Amino acid sequence: MTHALLVDDDFDLRALVSDYLQRYGMRVTAVADGASLKRLLPVGGYDVLLLDLMLPDANGLDLCRWVRSSVPALPVIMLTAQGDPTSRVIGLEVGADDYLPKPFEPRELVARINAVLRRSQGQAEAPMPPEVLLRFNGWTFDRLARQLTSPDDVQVALSNAEYRLLCAFVEHPRRVLSRDRLLDLSRAPGVDITDRAIDLAVSRLRGKLGDSPQQQALIRTVRGEGYVFDAEPTAA
Repeated sequence: MTHALLVDDDFDLRALVSDYLQRYGMRVTAVADGASLKRLLPVGGYDVLLLDLMLPDANGLDLCRWVRSSVPALPVIMLTAQGDPTSRVIGLEVGADDYLPKPFEPRELVARINAVLRRSQGQAEAPMPPEVLLRFNGWTFDRLARQLTSPDDVQVALSNAEYRLLCAFVEHPRRVLSRDRLLDLSRAPGVDITDRAIDLAVSRLRGKLGDSPQQQALIRTVRGEGYVFDAEPTAA
């Protein structure tokens, strides 16, 4: 049985959503604030988090970051009255798996829960190395903290898109990945990405990895096929 943790300060919405999800065979734990989330989440057993953006004691974006560092694999759907594109993109950038503006149809929420659960189960079956801390060619990549450190011990900032792209590469080293495959591996839910956007993201990531004509490239272009991450990550 799917167990959802619902965090929203609107009593009526908590009651409505809880009742509806239970009719679909889900178990729901509903709380009103960020403090309750932080108290309940570590003891866990939850399959999905439904998180309001505006809470009386906390900012939903900050809570989403905390959840991502504490329980990285837990799918997060943000619920908010702020449905503008900027708010939606920020929510996805800090690690939310989906973003549902209020008011919403309960049936749509059920569909989105099922979709993020399917995606998370698919990711669990992917050929992802279990190690969190990886090293390659002098670089250190902490996937849990989302930190990339150069051979000179300088921390390199990664955007969320660059982080997902690097994860895709280290999980499939020395294999040709087409643009379509990279789209599937690195796409944030709810965000449309083009082939051109993948090329630009690869270019930015190459720049941060220090790839240049004067040295061996970590990310090679295979003409007409895609890209290859030309290193073998090892557990640090």
